[in-house]
Amino acid sequence: MQTETVEITGHLMDSGLLSRVLDDIRGYGGDYTLDKFDLGYDKDDPSTVRMTVGAEDEEALQRLLMRIQTKGANLVDPGTPEISEVTQDGVFPDGFYSTTNLPTSVRLNGRWVQVRNPEMDCGLLVEGDAVRTIPMSEVRTGMRIISSAQGVKVTPPLVANTEESFGFMESEVSSEKPQRVLVMQVADGMREAKANGQKVLWVGGPGIVHTGAAPAMVALVEAGFVDVLFAGNALATHDIESSLYGTSLGVDLAHGRGVEHGHEHHIRAINTIRKAGSIAEAVSQGVLTSGVMHALVKNGKSFVLVGSVRDDGPLPDVYTDVLEGQRAMRAELPGVGYCLMAATMLHSVATGNILPASIPLTCVDINPATVTKLADRGSSQARGIVTDVGLFIEHLARELAPDYADIK
Repeated sequence: MQTETVEITGHLMDSGLLSRVLDDIRGYGGDYTLDKFDLGYDKDDPSTVRMTVGAEDEEALQRLLMRIQTKGANLVDPGTPEISEVTQDGVFPDGFYSTTNLPTSVRLNGRWVQVRNPEMDCGLLVEGDAVRTIPMSEVRTGMRIISSAQGVKVTPPLVANTEESFGFMESEVSSEKPQRVLVMQVADGMREAKANGQKVLWVGGPGIVHTGAAPAMVALVEAGFVDVLFAGNALATHDIESSLYGTSLGVDLAHGRGVEHGHEHHIRAINTIRKAGSIAEAVSQGVLTSGVMHALVKNGKSFVLVGSVRDDGPLPDVYTDVLEGQRAMRAELPGVGYCLMAATMLHSVATGNILPASIPLTCVDINPATVTKLADRGSSQARGIVTDVGLFIEHLARELAPDYADIK
């Protein structure tokens, strides 16, 4: 049996963190012995647990240590990391350290070095005296990759300690919460990001257009609270269809009913933009004169559209190579201070996978499964709001864009 000693500090009991660590140890076929347990005396006092963790062989132990590190169980004697050289493009060395999106440090040359751009499910690339995450697809022969839990330290997220032991409507995801309060909290998060000189990232689905919230989002773009948009072909297409034809998927947004030949509108909208050359060119030529995409272009804001096998067209701005799309999304993350996800499961999960845990994010959807999936996938900072996306964005626009008026 191979063993190592680890220590974890925090609100271990009331947060359930210790229980989850012990579950992971048993789930990975390991064993443990509690060597020290200092329980905090007051409610604000942290607890500290030191334990000896064991596994049947070194490989199993390293995997177990990497797993429990995601919850802040770090080695008492961190040692120095093992570094292996890549021998095949696109393939990590055996035993590579699989990252989380939590703040991570690596001990190099006797000092702790902060890992740049923390991202889950990547490797740790050593470049001289610096370390950064690198996705598998970017790995090239000769790169130096960390391949041990030794010499790596993870800082777990802080868990809020509430005053009351029990209360109604205190779950992270609920449809039974006062919407006014939730809107205010999101608005405050966006204001704080802007006050700190940071960007607000939106991740949106076509439901923003279908629910009639596009005018509210336009007002938010013009008020400076949408700096970057991540979306697919659908949101942009239906927004442009609405601008050109007044419909979304052939449904008249003003009257809520289908129109004759409306089913053709989305593909004709795509064709119009392809003829212009791009969304920006369509705006420049006066072809596209309203809508979310128009507002983004006119206000000099960024957008990254990444497509899928389901797409019609697609629009000329859409990345059809998903790896290129991932690179474009990552390139927009520096400087982001707040993220709002609305009406899209796939793009929300995709963004959550590359977003550092230090960036606050809120996911709004009518489907509870969408807002819980982010946390289940590892985005520990995700907060879910179950509500109608259209109404939520309209309320947010009234809070952040005083000149906004509902368009009936």
